[in-house]
Amino acid sequence: MRGFPKDLDEAGGAGSPAASINGDNTVAVGVGGDVGTYALIRAFHEQYGITGVVLSSVGTRPMQDSAIVENVVVPNLDDTETFLSSLEEIARRHAGRRPILLTNADWFVREVIVHRERLEAAGFVTPYPSLEVLEQVSSKEGFAQVCDRLGIPTPRTVVADIPKLVAGGGRAAVAELELDLQFPLIGKPSNSADWHYVSFPGKAKIHHLNSRAELDEVLGHLVDAGYPSAFLVQEFIPGDETQMRSLTAYRDSSGTVTLLATGRVLLEEHTPGTLGIPAAILVEAYDDAMEAATRFLDATGYVGFANFDYKLDPRTGRHVYFEVNPRIGRNNFYVTAGGANVARVLVEDQMLGRPIQPLRATSEVLYTVVPFGLLLKYVLDPELKSRLKRLKSEGKVVNPLKYDRDTGMKRRLIVEAITQNYRRKYAQYYPEPTSTGY
Repeated sequence: MRGFPKDLDEAGGAGSPAASINGDNTVAVGVGGDVGTYALIRAFHEQYGITGVVLSSVGTRPMQDSAIVENVVVPNLDDTETFLSSLEEIARRHAGRRPILLTNADWFVREVIVHRERLEAAGFVTPYPSLEVLEQVSSKEGFAQVCDRLGIPTPRTVVADIPKLVAGGGRAAVAELELDLQFPLIGKPSNSADWHYVSFPGKAKIHHLNSRAELDEVLGHLVDAGYPSAFLVQEFIPGDETQMRSLTAYRDSSGTVTLLATGRVLLEEHTPGTLGIPAAILVEAYDDAMEAATRFLDATGYVGFANFDYKLDPRTGRHVYFEVNPRIGRNNFYVTAGGANVARVLVEDQMLGRPIQPLRATSEVLYTVVPFGLLLKYVLDPELKSRLKRLKSEGKVVNPLKYDRDTGMKRRLIVEAITQNYRRKYAQYYPEPTSTGY
């Protein structure tokens, strides 16, 4: 059992009811000020009445004027010592309340895992895998190796080892890179934590590459920047964004997968910094994906939340798996809205230390951060569009920021402004729907 706060232990320890977790003895501490972090705090508030503290490098609109979140602005938060000392200060400020450390950003996840001993000494619950497991699964090559061993389909990939290209002549070596793939292709970093630090013209979360010249330009920038990791060039699986899928899982400390949720992505974000992050997800059950994810997590000895990205390949009818993120996704509220509150599996495992019946998110719900009318513009399938209209009429459309227990007048105006601002973003970066999603 993991060091309960004194009042929890006296309330009955592992056998005590979940109601013993509350805002008097527990605080949710988020790192990163995006909508996904707010959604995590909301899940804890819905389940246990727990409010949250969120650290971010600047004040963010998703946290603004919230009744359930205190947003603490910490400049230079991505400096390791600043990050750690700021968290220790939060723990001191909330002495007597057990802090649960939550983030959906890869760099912060790595920092928490590397410095877990120091953070746990400060009292934090750190629900993340070991550093050994993180190193294995967080690189796309490591992910593909595990999938190959387990017979889980992945896209054909060429690995561009940037340090090797630098040593081999820089941009001249880029031109000589062998590429046995047909355009269009997808380019993305092998290591998201390293990608956090690199800067170059046109940098995006994911690069859509239509020609060798476009690929060489990106690789050239990475060579010039001395990027320390690999860049992956992958075959493009045909189909628009509605063929993309998301899976969220939680594997507990005993080795049981206690949470599984899958959904069909309907629309992705298209601004360069958030490209590829789902903006709308329809909760749907995909048993084959749940089975594949369970095998993957069991094979790697994973503990904590994991988020898989995969896509239906229309050529084969099979799901093809791209990566696993070693943390919960920014779009995590589709899980809670689908009937499986993400806070519960974490608390039962990490704080109450007791087994629970595995949860599945099975309620048909539409998660969206964009206006419903804007979403419909980008859904080209008439049958799917009709289905979404039905869900709208049944009141089964949810936006994580629109929480009926966090609805002051100013807050409502802020959230509506955030939502409507997506119209401007899509008009600028993705004005009309396409058959490929870009």
